[in-house]
Formats: sequence, C-alpha cells, structure tokens
Amino acid sequence: MKFFIDTANIDQIREAHDLGILDGVTTNPSLMAKEGIRGEEKIMSHYVSICELVGKNVSAEVIATEFNEIVTEGKKLAELHPAIVVKVPMVKDGVKALKWFSDNGIKTNCTLVFSAGQALLAAKAGANFVSPFIGRIDDANWDGVLLIEQIVHIYGNYGYRTEVLAASIRNPLHIVKCAEAGADVCTCPLESILGLLKHPLTDIGLEKFLSDHRKGQQ
Repeated sequence: MKFFIDTANIDQIREAHDLGILDGVTTNPSLMAKEGIRGEEKIMSHYVSICELVGKNVSAEVIATEFNEIVTEGKKLAELHPAIVVKVPMVKDGVKALKWFSDNGIKTNCTLVFSAGQALLAAKAGANFVSPFIGRIDDANWDGVLLIEQIVHIYGNYGYRTEVLAASIRNPLHIVKCAEAGADVCTCPLESILGLLKHPLTDIGLEKFLSDHRKGQQ
C-alpha cells in the first residue's frame, strides 16, 4: 500500500519523506489556508515546492465545479510540475472532466467519493485515483472500510486500473483496516502514520534490552 500525507505543511512532508515511506501528498485550499498560504500565486508556488520535495503523486485540487472551468484550472495545475495529479470533485461535470483529462494525458484524483456507484463512474471516466472519505462515512454511522472493500471488489471484477485511495483517515487502525480491505493508497495526517510505530510491548522490550546493556557495561 502506498502512503500519502494529507497536508500542506512542508516540515511534516519532509519528515514523512525522510522516514522513507512517503509515496505522495494530497492537499487542498483548506490545508493551504491552515498553513497561512493564500492567494493564487503563493498557492501555485507552494505546490511546486511540494512537488520538488516529493517528486511524484501530488494531488492539487480544483475549485471549479463547471466542466470548462475545471478543465482550465486543471490544465493550469498540471503545467506546474509533472508530479501534479489534478483533484476533481465527484459531480456530473467533474466526471466529464475526468474523461477529458484522461484522454489528454493528465493524471486525476476523483475526490469526495462516498459510494461504490460514484467510484464506478470515476473509474469508467479514467480517473487515476478515487478517494473514498471513510472517516466522514463513519461519522454518518456507515462503514467506511466496507466501502473500500466494495470498490476494490468491483474494480477487480472489471480490471479497472484506478487506484483506491482511502481518504479521511482518522487513526492508525484505519490505515491497517484499509490495508486489509485492499486499498492501494492511504492518505492521512503524519500523526496517524507515526502512530503505526507505537506498541507498548515494543517500548517494554526496548527498555529491557537497554537495561541489560547498561548492566553489562558496569
């Protein structure tokens, strides 16, 4: 499973990159604003900085919801750097734009997906990634991981090459469950990724090794 980090924070992206497990980044205008990055010029420049650090799979989201505007905005984003993947919302004109981007060699990530039917449309239109928001589904008292299983199963039935990108990850257990369900990618905050490192028995075992080592030095 590929690991993406969901942030616009360069320091966190660099930390995940230095850990050696980073395969990409997802971000959006809200995450940009959280880092104090506002204005088109600054946002575009920040996307380039992320791309230069990561080198691949940087999802940059369009704001538009109308076909021509989505295409115009997506083309502008794609021209920033070869690593850019244009994030397109799951709306009718978004599906049309996914097909246009696919026909014109521009990589896409269909975002705000909440059903298997939506994921099926995205794959038919040629999306490179589809992003089910499992945390938000859980918030609505549905099962987000079950949706991942459904999409993986459907794609397997028909040989779709669209990668299932589990989004809205809330904790390390979500990551493990999505891996069990067959997700190709997870995107989450750095905190959730680092949470995978933690286990009390690891801490206890390490302390025992270090304690025995100190005794051996006396």
